[in-house]
Amino acid sequence: MSRLKEKYEKEVRPALAARFNYKNILEVPRLEKVVINMGIGEAKDNPKALDAAVNDLTLLSGQRPIVTKAKKSVASFKIRTGMSVGCKVTLRGARMYDFLDKLFNVALPRVRDFRGVSPKSFDGRGNYSLGLREQLIFPEINYDQVEKVRGMDVTIVTTAKTDEEARELLSELGMPFRSA
Repeated sequence: MSRLKEKYEKEVRPALAARFNYKNILEVPRLEKVVINMGIGEAKDNPKALDAAVNDLTLLSGQRPIVTKAKKSVASFKIRTGMSVGCKVTLRGARMYDFLDKLFNVALPRVRDFRGVSPKSFDGRGNYSLGLREQLIFPEINYDQVEKVRGMDVTIVTTAKTDEEARELLSELGMPFRSA
């Protein structure tokens, strides 16, 4: 069992049940999935850029991402419907817990001038979105083999009903929120 899942079951779940007065243990918020998205705008001109991004995302997540296609044509960006414009991967279960453990404890502290993540990036339904500027903060990425620094979006989907419950869940799991 992953370290983060064990922490959730032994420490976080009882603490949240006591804090929010849940009567049933199944009411306690839990992590549902993590979606990592990488938009590659230069893929229209350079198909190898998409391959490099897919390889990087595969190394980070432990599973192969899907290539996302443009839904609409946008003339000003020279994009047609069906062109490859990015890649994304959805993590659940053990891979999700392993990725979040690595994100909270290894990758985020490696960000330059890191003071914590914003506590305001919740969507109103208990889901948290986080933007990362570079993939180099993850230890799996070899600096010498990177052609171009790319950013990514990480969305953490929880079963929490409110942002307050989700914030409490994530901070108990070890997410480094900065003080407001």
